[in-house]
Amino acid sequence: MLGNTKYPPITIIKVLFGEQIKGASFAINTLRLPRMLAGFLAGMAFGMAGNTFQTILRNPLASPDIIGVTAGSSVAAVFCILVLNISGNIVSITAVVSGLLVAILIYVLSKGGSFSGGRLILIGIGIQAMLNAIISFLLLRASQYDVPGAMRWLSGSLNGMRMKNIPLLFIVVLFSGIIISLLGRHIQILELGEHSAITLGLKTDQTRFLLILSSVFLIAFSTAITGPIAFVAFLAGPIATKLVGTGVSNVLPSGMVGASLVLGADLIGQFAFHTQFPVGVITGILGAPYLLFLLIKMNRKDGGA
Repeated sequence: MLGNTKYPPITIIKVLFGEQIKGASFAINTLRLPRMLAGFLAGMAFGMAGNTFQTILRNPLASPDIIGVTAGSSVAAVFCILVLNISGNIVSITAVVSGLLVAILIYVLSKGGSFSGGRLILIGIGIQAMLNAIISFLLLRASQYDVPGAMRWLSGSLNGMRMKNIPLLFIVVLFSGIIISLLGRHIQILELGEHSAITLGLKTDQTRFLLILSSVFLIAFSTAITGPIAFVAFLAGPIATKLVGTGVSNVLPSGMVGASLVLGADLIGQFAFHTQFPVGVITGILGAPYLLFLLIKMNRKDGGA
């Protein structure tokens, strides 16, 4: 409904059911609907994946955009844009493959003798720092004419979304979301800790691997389409937990919160200022203070202990 021209709900309904209305049909079908669907699906993906990582690793800092998974997709996309001078589907495919490989590397390195969530987080943070350094190096060495395109992608943006971007993202979100939702009770058992989960008969390694793999698929495909939208995966789980409480699976609530964050931030970025800002800039502004608050809170807790 919202844009340079505001359309009433009846016009939206007519256009969505196939009626051709001059101006409105192009604006709604070509510009606004793909943008809205991409924001909704990417937000769902980031929210569910972030909540899954935070829950099974029992650490609110264990978000994919903090432990290196998102950076894995980003470095490949920037390399394609700046070094290989390619764009489109090849960039998306490369970003997905790179994100999966980095996630597998982090998981393997953290395995050791037995799985350790703390080890995975530390290794992920280290790998993210390395990948971000590579991205900075590529940006510094690139032609000044190529940098804006890479920076636009890195900021996380819904600009330029087309309906052709939606089907594959929808399929990934649907199937990965179903897997994570079906394992919702297992996630709650994993939250009790390794020994308690094994005592209750849960095959922890297989369950954790399946959950992490599904979450990485969500993150990698979403990042490939929209770029790394900052802090959505980090914020969605804690907000959903506050809304629905503990003791119940909050996988779907986290996804809905993630979708709300992305769509709300996109509206703010488009209309709240004289200059339009990518959605990732707005979510970054929202998420950074919470990250600082969380770090201060954890530091005080450790100091009190």
